[in-house]
Amino acid sequence: MGLWMLLLLLHFHLVLCVFLPAPFNISISSFNMEHTLRFLPGPQTPSDATFTVQVLRSRKNSWRPVAACLELKAGQTCNLTKAFKDPFDHYRARVQAVTPSQTSNWTVSGRFQPVSDTVLGPPDLSVSGCGNCLVLQLRLPAAPVLRENLQLRELYREFVFHVQRTRDGTQFTLNLPYEEETVITYLQPGVEYCVTVSVTSIFNSNTVPSKPQCAFTSPPSQRSSLSVVFSLVGVFSVLVFLLMGLVLYGSQLSFKLLRQRIPRTLPQRLLLPHVPSANMETPNMGFTTTAETSHQGAIKIL
Repeated sequence: MGLWMLLLLLHFHLVLCVFLPAPFNISISSFNMEHTLRFLPGPQTPSDATFTVQVLRSRKNSWRPVAACLELKAGQTCNLTKAFKDPFDHYRARVQAVTPSQTSNWTVSGRFQPVSDTVLGPPDLSVSGCGNCLVLQLRLPAAPVLRENLQLRELYREFVFHVQRTRDGTQFTLNLPYEEETVITYLQPGVEYCVTVSVTSIFNSNTVPSKPQCAFTSPPSQRSSLSVVFSLVGVFSVLVFLLMGLVLYGSQLSFKLLRQRIPRTLPQRLLLPHVPSANMETPNMGFTTTAETSHQGAIKIL
């Protein structure tokens, strides 16, 4: 009897010594004041284990359970947006694995302040031209927490506009307060500009700029287009005349060089058309010319 009792106590001791692995790699990510807790189950955690989440507020030194995150499964996340009510306070979160017979140790996250640790996304931006200016229309992000909390909307009081001219890359920046419609003046007409916008805040430097939105200040005028066409035609005509002049000049220069190479001592008759000589013999057609008779008489006299 004593041996069986000893074995039973040893069995319970071994069971109690096998702890449930604690979760690890806990992180809190936040975008536009919406906060999400993520974690990984510990190695060899049973498949039937669930996870519970609690939060600690620095001004109240007590852990409170998060009602929506009491029985999470592996791979699920916990939304802490409502649990982190004060954006300027500091919070911590912790996670524990639970089975019907065991509980793991708590794993605690780092300290988190909503107003400074969240990432502020850009507003919705649209751009249109107005002659020598651009009209920028802004709309705040559609995050529910920003619509419901006027205090958080103060984070979107000032914006940085980055303006770049597409043609040559000339750029400048403007710091302007929030307005649903903003006009940027003194721009070049008929030119395309691209604009990006991001939030600037003294409480938070984690901002994301918007995608570039591009527009022409005004459509290029037809007169300027015709001027460009005529200019190109004129330039092409000048080039053609220059090319023809070069060809003529080259031919004249070649002719002069050729004449200089011909020897000046050549008989002039080589340079003249060929004319038959009067003393050349002609075929005897049955009669004798006067020149021939005189020539024969001269021979006889000699």
